[in-house]
Amino acid sequence: MTKISSVEELRAFQQQQQLLRKQTLQENVMIYIGAGTCGLAAGAAETLEQIELELRKRNITAQITTVGCIGMCVREPLVDIQLPHQPRITYGNVKPEMVARIIDEHIIGGKPVLEWVVGVVPQDW
Repeated sequence: MTKISSVEELRAFQQQQQLLRKQTLQENVMIYIGAGTCGLAAGAAETLEQIELELRKRNITAQITTVGCIGMCVREPLVDIQLPHQPRITYGNVKPEMVARIIDEHIIGGKPVLEWVVGVVPQDW
């Protein structure tokens, strides 16, 4: 390990680590969106379009998978975010205007938007 001998070297090291973390997250982010009949009726197509738009704007690569109904029709559109080595977080009633905050706070910042979370799937599920 290289010895850091100045504040400038420390800042450079921090920036490098932040960039590596961001790249790792971007390459391994999984997004699931409920696109069964109930999800589509609740606006999942529009939410999906907004997710794709916001990811492109931020140059984030993520694997997006559409899934069918899981039985929480009243909470549709459902969007799950799976970051590497973290539990899968389920957001409910996700409208297009909510997407930017979820991406900024959860995918980029690493902290779920707790007031919109409706479920958590443990990592070792």
